[in-house]
Amino acid sequence: MSTDYLKRILTSKVYDVATETPLEPAKLLSARIQNTILLKREDTQSVFSFKIRGAYNKMANISAEARAHGVICASAGNHAQGVALSAKKLGCRAVIAMPTSTPKVKIDAVKRLGGEVVLHGDSFTDAYEHALILEKEQNLTFVHPFDDPFVIAGQGTIAMEILRQNPGSLDAIFVSIGGGGLIAGIAAYIKQLRPEIKIIGVQTEDSDAMIRSVRAGRRISLPDVGLFSDGTAVKQVGIETFRLVKEYVDDFIAVDTDAICAALKDVFQDTRNVLEPAGALALAGAKRYIAEHKWKNKTVAVITSGANMNFDRLRFVAERADVGEAKEAIFAVTMPEIKGSFRQLCTALGARNVTEFNYRISDSNKAHVFVGVQINSLEEAEKVADRLRRKKFDVLDLTADDLAKSHLRYMVGGHSPLAENEVLYRFEFPERPGALMKFLNTMNPEWNISLFHYRNQGADYGRVLVGIQVPPSDKKAFKDFLSTIGYPFIKETDNPAYKLFL
Repeated sequence: MSTDYLKRILTSKVYDVATETPLEPAKLLSARIQNTILLKREDTQSVFSFKIRGAYNKMANISAEARAHGVICASAGNHAQGVALSAKKLGCRAVIAMPTSTPKVKIDAVKRLGGEVVLHGDSFTDAYEHALILEKEQNLTFVHPFDDPFVIAGQGTIAMEILRQNPGSLDAIFVSIGGGGLIAGIAAYIKQLRPEIKIIGVQTEDSDAMIRSVRAGRRISLPDVGLFSDGTAVKQVGIETFRLVKEYVDDFIAVDTDAICAALKDVFQDTRNVLEPAGALALAGAKRYIAEHKWKNKTVAVITSGANMNFDRLRFVAERADVGEAKEAIFAVTMPEIKGSFRQLCTALGARNVTEFNYRISDSNKAHVFVGVQINSLEEAEKVADRLRRKKFDVLDLTADDLAKSHLRYMVGGHSPLAENEVLYRFEFPERPGALMKFLNTMNPEWNISLFHYRNQGADYGRVLVGIQVPPSDKKAFKDFLSTIGYPFIKETDNPAYKLFL
């Protein structure tokens, strides 16, 4: 089977549409972390993603009769554009099933390439199930985004190029994982020819289906996935990709949103190009892995897998990049409400650059301050917190608290005595008309909304913080509401930062 993949990759028909992308050193980042980082620039493909390779290879290898009927796929992202462009090149019909929540910019991109867009359902799963129905009804060929040998082989041509472009020393290749097609193809090729090169898979902490599956020895299906790195937000990996990854991939690492934002900034500083979150995921993983294993003077390749970035998301990326690079620490500081306390706090912070300062009187005895401080390392953040505690301030480190970073810093206030029986939840609302009304209409009209904070971050979803007054007797009804609404959520009622500031 392995030899079969080697042959499939060597004979893949990708170069009618794909280009051999550059393998470029990230000079600034390499110097900073004392290891040579080579960026495999798949973001420079014509559709700004590696997905064109696998899609075209699959479609070029189906029969002429099947191509005459046409192909179908379910995708709201890069795979859709890869299938549409491949169909245009091969002169066949391409039907692309997308959820109704898909942003217009993505729909228009597929239409420009000649794809027939069919909008169905609220989620990718709805669109996928509808695509399977259309496949049978119209005798179309389904082009899977990752779990297909031809798709896997098409993505594997990236590994072939890396070895040709860098025939010398190479210690590891870092690859992002969604469904597993990209890393399966790369690993199957590398381990046949250069088994000493480590293949390391990278996932987000909130979409780590492959990591969990490998650890469990079986495919795990996640109930929910994070949406920031939407290109890798897959609930269950493929059957074939799981088999190959389990056999050939050496190690894995997971990273958070802040680390991805920092990696996006790194790539921009070295190349002046902007990747999408999934495109920078492998680099975020490489940086963390190198730091944790204390690597020095090694050479690693990183797949920059895509650059289909929504411009409006850059504001969010810029806000979070410094936290991801350990350049900003965030604290909640409680100080006595007496004259001179404010000056004493500023003195304790020293000469460091203060990035944020929010103050709200709490009562006659104490006040709470939300403060951001510029740092050079996470160890320095601990030193700042220790210094404040020695000065008799109560300190809560919020640097890793998503509630604080996404909402609290914009709405520091005080707890209202009217907010009796308040529960606090973070939701991800789909960015489409009617999402809020669905929430309100599903909610029990007897429950009062006591807090609401929403910020548009340029993504396909909006992050919403909601306080709802729910009587203790309605706990079961509220649990049913959360299940019915179907929006991803995180309970924050017990978060100490909420108790301090809201």
